[in-house]
Amino acid sequence: MNEELDYAEMLEIPVSTVNVVKKKSLFKRKAKQEPAPVQEDLKERVVESVNERVGAYVYSEDLSDPPKPVKTKGKAAAIRQNTKGGKIVFAEAIAVAIIAIAIFVTNLLLPNTVINTFLNSFSASTEPEPAYTEFKLSSVVSDFSEAEVSVTDSGVLYFTAEGSVYPVCAGKVKKVSQENGVYTVEVAHTSTFTSVITGLTNVYSAVGTAVKANIPVGYSDGESEVRVSMYDNETLLNCYTLSGAVPVWKS
Repeated sequence: MNEELDYAEMLEIPVSTVNVVKKKSLFKRKAKQEPAPVQEDLKERVVESVNERVGAYVYSEDLSDPPKPVKTKGKAAAIRQNTKGGKIVFAEAIAVAIIAIAIFVTNLLLPNTVINTFLNSFSASTEPEPAYTEFKLSSVVSDFSEAEVSVTDSGVLYFTAEGSVYPVCAGKVKKVSQENGVYTVEVAHTSTFTSVITGLTNVYSAVGTAVKANIPVGYSDGESEVRVSMYDNETLLNCYTLSGAVPVWKS
């Protein structure tokens, strides 16, 4: 019994029952067996003694539901997906910026490249060009000039006099050429309507320069005949007459 008590003390646990074994005496051949009530009373006293020596020990077990584990697999996958999507958007933004810079540099340094022509085709005006008859024609000589301007049956204006020479209407210088000291200037009024002035001693405007009807395009010293021709798709026009020195379209 003492061994069981010592073992209970080592474990520091309360006991509810013990087995009590009484050794037989060596000097008695026959021992009277103690009645059951005595044995039960002895067990109770041993249990009480052990519990008093060990101390009251209460073991409480948490029977509440254990916390459920948080499922992080789905969240982690969503975070990885969002991170991947963010990287893709960032890469696309960088690519767009590089393309924009490349287009800017190309426009600045190489304005006549294919890509610029393609992009400019979208920004170009889609309005139809005016017909040549919609242009108001002006005199090719100054109002103070004494030159006598005439027109041939084929539609060519001509005169021989010293003075400034004007374009028949606004446009842009398309071509300048020289032969035997005499200049020829071609002016584009639209993509199809052009005029050609020959017999000039000097030219005031370079190729690509915009010209106006009231600003001289060249000068004649009066030694050569000045001729002015108008074309539509390279067809010589003769559908006008002269009102003084001013050409007027025939109605």
